[in-house]
Amino acid sequence: MDARSPDLTRDAAGWRNDAPMTKSLAEVNASVALPIAGVWWRRLLAFVGPGYLVSVGYMDPGNWATDLAGGSKFGYTLLSVILLSNLMAILLQSLAARLGIVTDRDLAQACRGTYSPAVNFLLWLACEAAIIACDLAEVIGTAIALKLLFGIPLIGGALIAALDAFLLLILMNRGFRFLEAFVIALLVVIAVCFTVQLAAAAPPVAEMLRGFVPKTEIFTNPEMLYIAIGIIGATVMPHNLYLHSSIVQTRAYERNDEGRREAIKWATTDSTIALMLALFINAAILVVAAATFHKSGHSDVAEIGQAFELLSPLLGLGIASTLFAVALLASGLNSTVTATLAGQIVMEGFLDLRLPSWARRLLTRGIAIIPVIVVTAIYGERGTADLLVFSQVVLSMQLPFAVIPLVRFVSDRRKMGKFVIPVWVAAIAWIVAGIIVVLNLKLLADTLFG
Repeated sequence: MDARSPDLTRDAAGWRNDAPMTKSLAEVNASVALPIAGVWWRRLLAFVGPGYLVSVGYMDPGNWATDLAGGSKFGYTLLSVILLSNLMAILLQSLAARLGIVTDRDLAQACRGTYSPAVNFLLWLACEAAIIACDLAEVIGTAIALKLLFGIPLIGGALIAALDAFLLLILMNRGFRFLEAFVIALLVVIAVCFTVQLAAAAPPVAEMLRGFVPKTEIFTNPEMLYIAIGIIGATVMPHNLYLHSSIVQTRAYERNDEGRREAIKWATTDSTIALMLALFINAAILVVAAATFHKSGHSDVAEIGQAFELLSPLLGLGIASTLFAVALLASGLNSTVTATLAGQIVMEGFLDLRLPSWARRLLTRGIAIIPVIVVTAIYGERGTADLLVFSQVVLSMQLPFAVIPLVRFVSDRRKMGKFVIPVWVAAIAWIVAGIIVVLNLKLLADTLFG
């Protein structure tokens, strides 16, 4: 990754002197006031928000297919993979928050301040491809949810999904805390929907808990290993690392050592709690699939439409399928908001290019909607399912270009000073990065070459 040109001058911290330095998301940077004094929980509540925006990416429509396939085919066995991938996510997101708080740069700005212009341009192209792929998954998920709930054709649903490009603009104009409240409210809707379905499914607790213990069968069974890799590949999203490193800076903490230390503590707490909610949602999807489909012999359920049709009859709960579709719609809406915001951060960070908010969001959404409409018109619903899988492959390809620079930056004492991560944390982070990269490359190879 180190393609830096030797003739670029640098400051004492190792940042390029010619890299422009503007505040990340300048319109909301340091806009959320913090209580000067008070009990600890008031400080924590003031930091609550960014972690939940990040957690959205860990339960977006791209995750649903892998969780459904894992549960319906192999029961509760792959719950251990969901737990492992979530622990990886907690570590990486804490490092992204640390980078943003300590350096006053988001991950895109840090790359721009370190690598040569040519390398930065290539990194930006790769990241834009990942965000468009992520947006593609959200558009498909939202369109499917609208079809399941209201009978709207997929093409019409995709066009309606374009309208939520303005949703982020409206929410941001009301203030960043309003945006966070909107996202958290939809997360609560998703959690409630799956809590009801879990209660209806009534999974055997002992068997479910055993699923969180890793089994050698995961590695010896090629089909199980493939789905396990898919779960990990669909869980850790590259755009979330850019997003988190930026939005933690919306808090008006003191920009000194003491203020940064406290901000790191509360931001890490916020993201850890939020990602535990993501763990619950992903585990709930798999558990419902295992208790409903696997138990009844429907081991081939891997598509969202199939799950919707079978849930109510198998659970004996008329509202189960509706709750499933409502949760999918909430997931799609939430994911489009955070992915579009990440797109703004990436474009401004890598290119220092600042388009009007409405133009940036319409451009990203338009690029995502066109292939959905074309594929749906030509191949129908089956084509959109394949397109959803392809979007996850594109995300997998980009992941190394986000994870490796992040771990490298937070391990660099020149850039992080006294906030550099300990050697043992760096070792774990590099191991996690290596695992994710290897598994995603295997997933990519298997998908492309069978």
